[in-house]
Amino acid sequence: MSEEKTEITEQKDDPIASEILGLLGRGKTLSFKDIAMALAEKKRKPKDGPELWRKYITAVKQQAVHLARKGRIEIVRKGQVADPDDFKGIVKLRLPEKK
Repeated sequence: MSEEKTEITEQKDDPIASEILGLLGRGKTLSFKDIAMALAEKKRKPKDGPELWRKYITAVKQQAVHLARKGRIEIVRKGQVADPDDFKGIVKLRLPEKK
């Protein structure tokens, strides 16, 4: 008799994705800029300028879209959940609402 071994690997979130999830509390909505600024403050060094958050904005957007595709967060525009593959304008991020 041979035993089959199955490996279950749990995929860990990207550190920025983890930060997004950590900042979004129940009922809380944040913009990409809010999250990028919070991340920049955690990583700030004395020599960094006030625009450090700009370094993180693209990564925050990419990870937010990834999380939205997985259904772990929602991208909201004008009070409606937006398609993570087709949105523009001013948006906020939130955890999915319980139904």
